[in-house]
Amino acid sequence: MKQGTQHIMMLRPKQFGYDPETAESNAFQDKEGADAKATIQEQALFEFDHAVEQLRSFGIQLTVIEDTAHPIKPNAIFPNNWISFHDNRIVLYPMLAESRRAERRTDIIDLIKDEVVSFDEVIDYSGQELKGRFLESTGSIVFDYENERAYACLSPRTDEGLLRELCSVLKYEPVIFNARDAKGQLIYHTNVMMCLASKYAIICLDSIDFPEKEEVVDTLKSTGHHIIPISMEQVYHFAGNMLEVIGEKGQSFLVMSKAAYNSLNQIQIDQIRQYSEIIPIPIGTIEKYGGGSVRCMMCRVT
Repeated sequence: MKQGTQHIMMLRPKQFGYDPETAESNAFQDKEGADAKATIQEQALFEFDHAVEQLRSFGIQLTVIEDTAHPIKPNAIFPNNWISFHDNRIVLYPMLAESRRAERRTDIIDLIKDEVVSFDEVIDYSGQELKGRFLESTGSIVFDYENERAYACLSPRTDEGLLRELCSVLKYEPVIFNARDAKGQLIYHTNVMMCLASKYAIICLDSIDFPEKEEVVDTLKSTGHHIIPISMEQVYHFAGNMLEVIGEKGQSFLVMSKAAYNSLNQIQIDQIRQYSEIIPIPIGTIEKYGGGSVRCMMCRVT
């Protein structure tokens, strides 16, 4: 599989908003003003539709699926946490927050199979929720598809044993580490502090414990990735939450939020532009109340 995403799936929200249950393990969510639910949903919808329009204007292939009104799913806009696609297989994942488990929809799986890509096997780990074991797809795992590596920082949402089981099935080598925020708390998702593209990695090395940091750096170097470090402050602006996508003419784009782009310095921007054209998308409301950014909104299909 190539690293750059050629087709993405996005979920258009019906009841987006601040979720106190997910906020327990996501320090990036902000509840200030969260009572204005109708306004937040309206603004999130505007940001989502603008993001879709912007991506399509660059020739990026995507499938947009409507959220269902019931049950209420405030995080449905982040589909990358419950499903991942791997050639002829898909994987379904166990999620920590009960409020998120209704996001797994068989009609979405059927639609993707009928209209985008076929698959022969469904690997379903969702039953692990009953055992208190969680692994939240490409939020928990940053896959190196070309080199068959799986990078993951441990947290309440990322169970080491389950990660190793999945890697054994997919025949990927796990690269496991602890990453901490400015307060010393475990970072809830790997894709908040790390983005892996075909030829480079954007990563907050300062967040990773020793000696695990050395293993991560050595592995990235061994696979030929140019390491572009970002700071913890930039992580809080979602500078690690980016995705490389491939346009219809084969060109590489790096999609990030406007806030993430604004946090980068010129050296970092120039390094990225050696490989990819940057697409910055303004999604301030989604980031504030959802605690996730553009990469979380985009689920890789092919």
